[in-house]
Amino acid sequence: MITDFRLKVFKTVADRLSFTKAAEELLISQPAVTKHIGELEKQLGVPLFDRRRGAVSLTEHGKLALDYANRILDIYAGLNDAFAELGGPPAGSLRIGASTTIAQYVLPGILASFRRRYPEIDVEMATGNTEQIEALVAAGRIDIGMIEGKATSHALHYDPFMRDEVVLVTSVSNSAFRDEEVDLAALPRLPLVIRETGSGTLDILQEALAGHGIALRSMNIEMQLGSSESIKRYLYNSGAFAFISVQAVLDELIGNKLRIVETKGLQIDRSFRFVTAHGNYGRLAKLFRQFCTSIHNLKL
Repeated sequence: MITDFRLKVFKTVADRLSFTKAAEELLISQPAVTKHIGELEKQLGVPLFDRRRGAVSLTEHGKLALDYANRILDIYAGLNDAFAELGGPPAGSLRIGASTTIAQYVLPGILASFRRRYPEIDVEMATGNTEQIEALVAAGRIDIGMIEGKATSHALHYDPFMRDEVVLVTSVSNSAFRDEEVDLAALPRLPLVIRETGSGTLDILQEALAGHGIALRSMNIEMQLGSSESIKRYLYNSGAFAFISVQAVLDELIGNKLRIVETKGLQIDRSFRFVTAHGNYGRLAKLFRQFCTSIHNLKL
């Protein structure tokens, strides 16, 4: 593989804003990181970082150097991909990031199949909410992201790959509410559990409610939790309701633990999306994207 390790060290420090974290990520010592940065600064004749009271930040020269470093490293990656296609089976490291619902309920089966098909590819996966995954893509810390929210950043590229529906659910044992449907007018009176700020599911819910003139702040928010799993467990032990991906409650619906309450006049459909920096798919990221959309028939 052709690369420039010194530029990679510089980019990692710039992304993490920490010499210590960069050393841990690159599996080298902190003095080695410091030496690489010092030699690069000497070559360019300007300081690239401000180091004050333990805090690290890019100088204006550093920001300019980072822009060039990203472009140069992208060229190296493209060169490696082009020649790798002439060689043997796909191999290397693929960094994937997935928002919570996808990471928990969609990706595990896909990753197991992908591993069986391409055993020479090492997959690293980061999880977080949609906002966090977008930030990782923008910083170049993952090769491809998979999110459940809408496209929000003009600096990123989004491709839909799978339909999803957000449904209103409550516990089967919720004796205070036995109806099978609810009117929009009654919706604000229901005790509701919602996801955290930055969640794609929360963004989609807010947008859908706003389309019917309902502000989220007018809802009866009983609790805000950071994952679908914690929300489901809360519902088991309360009379509350939650808007949640149908992918997250398939087992609970089959197991008769949760039930869907139809919301008359409110249908919340969305797409799970791939997200990359400017739509630039490296060879392995492109291969993974094709695998997801073809072998598992995850189509719009």
